[in-house]
Amino acid sequence: MNIKDIVNRDIVNLTNCEQEPIHIPGSIQPHGFLLGLKEESFLIDYCSGNTTEYIGIEHKELLGKDFESVFGIDNSKALQQYISNNKLLSSTLLKLLYNGKNFLCTLHKSNNIYILEAEPVSEDTKEASQVYDQTSQFLLYMHDTHTLKELCQLVAKGTREITGYDRVMIYRFDKDYNGEVFAESCRDDLEPFLGLHYPHTDIPKQARELYMQNLLRIITDINYTPVPIYTVDDRKEKNLDLSLSILRSTSPIHVQYLQNMGVGATLTISLIHKKKLWGLIACHHYSAKNLTPEMRLAAQLQGHFITSQIDLRQSNEEYELARKTNASLESLSNFSLLSSSGFADLVKRQDILSLCNATGISILFNGKIYKYGGAPSDDEIQHLANWMATYSGNTSFYTDKLLDYLPDFRNICEKTSGVIYHSLSMENNNCIMWYRPETKTEVNWGGDPNKSIIKDKNGLSPRNSFKLWKEIVDCTSKPWKQPELEAAKTYAHYLQKQISLVAIMQEEEKYRKLSELLKETNAELENINWISTHDLQEPLRKIQLISSRILSKEENSMSENVQDSIKRMNSSANRMQTLLIDILKYTRLKHTEGSFEDVNLYNIIDEVKEDLSEAIRESDAEITAEGLPVIKGVSFLLKQLFSNLIANSIKYAAAGRQPKIKITAGDFPVPYSNENKKLYNVIYIADNGIGFEQEYAENIFNIFTKLHPSSEYKGSGVGLALCRKIMHNHNGYITASGTLGEGAVISLYFPVEN
Repeated sequence: MNIKDIVNRDIVNLTNCEQEPIHIPGSIQPHGFLLGLKEESFLIDYCSGNTTEYIGIEHKELLGKDFESVFGIDNSKALQQYISNNKLLSSTLLKLLYNGKNFLCTLHKSNNIYILEAEPVSEDTKEASQVYDQTSQFLLYMHDTHTLKELCQLVAKGTREITGYDRVMIYRFDKDYNGEVFAESCRDDLEPFLGLHYPHTDIPKQARELYMQNLLRIITDINYTPVPIYTVDDRKEKNLDLSLSILRSTSPIHVQYLQNMGVGATLTISLIHKKKLWGLIACHHYSAKNLTPEMRLAAQLQGHFITSQIDLRQSNEEYELARKTNASLESLSNFSLLSSSGFADLVKRQDILSLCNATGISILFNGKIYKYGGAPSDDEIQHLANWMATYSGNTSFYTDKLLDYLPDFRNICEKTSGVIYHSLSMENNNCIMWYRPETKTEVNWGGDPNKSIIKDKNGLSPRNSFKLWKEIVDCTSKPWKQPELEAAKTYAHYLQKQISLVAIMQEEEKYRKLSELLKETNAELENINWISTHDLQEPLRKIQLISSRILSKEENSMSENVQDSIKRMNSSANRMQTLLIDILKYTRLKHTEGSFEDVNLYNIIDEVKEDLSEAIRESDAEITAEGLPVIKGVSFLLKQLFSNLIANSIKYAAAGRQPKIKITAGDFPVPYSNENKKLYNVIYIADNGIGFEQEYAENIFNIFTKLHPSSEYKGSGVGLALCRKIMHNHNGYITASGTLGEGAVISLYFPVEN
């Protein structure tokens, strides 16, 4: 049987450490031993090279054997019972007894391999009651604190008391994973690291990812010699994922980094909040130090306490701020753009600044800028509004370092470093913006962050200087806090609604004024109509009366020319009177939908024929009707409609041809057009008169429009316009088609449901 080690011997340096496969080092730390057992058979497929020191059997003798044959039936049953109870990676540790030695073991699964990590029971194990007392005391501390910082400080203190490390830090990440020592407890003779910042390069990405998987990481001796892991050489590239391992060997880059700090041992506990790595509990000791598995679990409990309290403590800290912003929001909600000078007054209110603790504000609306306080110039506001509308897609945006987004406009960013932007419309750059000025801050780094990698005769290596390095941060405002952002967002939405309401009310006022103007105009038209039907008809009657008397009494004494002139004057007066009567009918025709009723068209046509009997008899006209439906409408209007149309057909009869007028209906309802899908009953009035050219089919319905000279055909040109208005009042349509010299067809469209 061939045996090989799986040690990862790829050369690792700072040029490739971001890609270093730290989860498969192929080695472990020497304070325990490791076995990899096949899932089904429990055969030992992996084994660390230090088993002789702990159980007196070399790894070569262990590989390929089943667990029970080596450790006995009792340990085998304990192992299988542990697995069947699903206690993998639980707080209950697996206990093994071999050759009189007690071991505490952690067990987890990697692919199809159970990884068992065994450590000898320490004589320095603290009593369980002592660990419990310390944890209970810590719980009392939790109830006595209000802020997150106070809580973290007590966690640091409590963790150091439980573990005995020289230094315990609560390390918090920012959005870019730069770290800050947020709380600390250390030996009195050590230089404190509290408040120091460390660049994100100190903890590379793949290390942060492992911290998300494995919540506890221990290095008992920085100067340890890695122990290789061996396996049966039965396939190529055989390896073992140690992401969840306690004994996993550490990256040589990280070891060198800790050596440069002078650290001898570490314990790191992950703090996970909302599925992200919020921070770490980082414990340093300046000599070798190990903890029993029980103590590690007690320390890990401190991390759970912190993460369970982050939301609550942050909420407590933000409560007072939220209360103040909500008070400003409530005050602003009582302000109306209609009851004041609008935006000009709004921007000058102190509560619109205190809403999000800004120092300046601007509103850009319909090309006009309203601003107050520490706002940029009008040109700068216009530039910012244009850029933010494009960048955010007319939504919202905020930053406490505008220079990161507009590096070419440092002059703006120095005065206005922080901005909250909310668009007020999607069509243009209308927006509201709050501003904060630059706040210069001093950041203390644990060494120059720009020198996190150094170059010496040995090549690239981690920095070895951790001396205090001060950085002055400029072009940055105080960060916007969540209650401030929420208040700004809420008010921006409220302002959008108020602007829409104002626009609607202004539009309503516009229509109200137009309606009043229309009423006045209609009243004037009615007065004009009264004058035309009353005052103008009286002189016409006198003209007709006097001209008739002159013709009857003085006819023999007048010349033919004078008689002809008087006759033409009388005829003109008659036409004028007819025109005035038709205008009266047209202007008084109103929509009377409320009086619609079922109308039998045969009855209507019979009445029309009776009224036009003399004209029908004189012209020898033939009028027929068939297949006509019952129509919803106003009876007297429909009578006027058919009277005008039949009279027109008689009037425009062709010379030498008997007038024939046929009134029929379509076989079934049809839509009026492709756009109007509503169904209509269609009535056709067809004649064999003089007809017209189709290009005039629409013009003939215009008022006062006549296609033929007045000398040939009498009429005012109002009749067909009146017909169209009647059809409009019946929610219908009227169209005409004709052929010159052959006749015309008038089509009436009545809605099926009126």
